[in-house]
Amino acid sequence: MKIKNLIPTMVITLLVMFNTGVFAQDTKMVGGAEMFPTKDIVSNAVNSKDHTTLVAAVKAAGLVETLQGDGPFTVFAPTNSAFDKLPKGTVSTLLKKENKEQLQAVLTYHVLSGNYSAKAIAKAIKKGGGKATFTTVNGDELTAMMDGDNIVLKDTSGNRSTITIADVNQSNGVIHVVDTVVLPKM
Repeated sequence: MKIKNLIPTMVITLLVMFNTGVFAQDTKMVGGAEMFPTKDIVSNAVNSKDHTTLVAAVKAAGLVETLQGDGPFTVFAPTNSAFDKLPKGTVSTLLKKENKEQLQAVLTYHVLSGNYSAKAIAKAIKKGGGKATFTTVNGDELTAMMDGDNIVLKDTSGNRSTITIADVNQSNGVIHVVDTVVLPKM
C-alpha cells in the first residue's frame, strides 16, 4: 500500500484519538462541568453547579486573586450540600461583610500550601500509622485518615468530611471535592 493512500486513514485515526480524549489532558467532571487542568482553581470552580456557595464565599472573603495565583494549592472544596449541613443561618452570617475574617478562616482551613494528590495523602496516612496531620493555610491542623478506600478529613472539633472526587488537577494545584465543611478553631 502506498503512503499516499494511508494519509486519509491516518488523519481519521488522529481525529478519533483527539475526540475520544486519547491526547487530552486529564479532565474530570465536577458539578456538571468539565474541569480543565490548564485553568486555575477559581476559573474551574465557577463552572461547577455543585460549588456555587463555595464560589460566593471565596468572592465574599476576597480570596479570588489568591486562589488564581501561582500556588500550588490543594483545596478541599465543599459542595453546596456540604454547606447545607451547617446549622441554619451559618452561611448567610459568614457571608456578611462584618464577618469577612471569620469566613477567610473557614475557607483557608480548606487549603494546603502545595500540591497533594490523593495518592500522596494516602501515602502520608500510611507512613503516619493511619493518620496524617497537615497544617492548613489558616495555621490550624487538619487530620487525614482512611475509611476503607476513602480519604476522610477530621477537623479540630472531630467533625469528619470525606473526599468524594479526588485529584481534580488545576494549573495551580489540585482540588478534592468534600462532602462536609470542616471548621477551624474559632
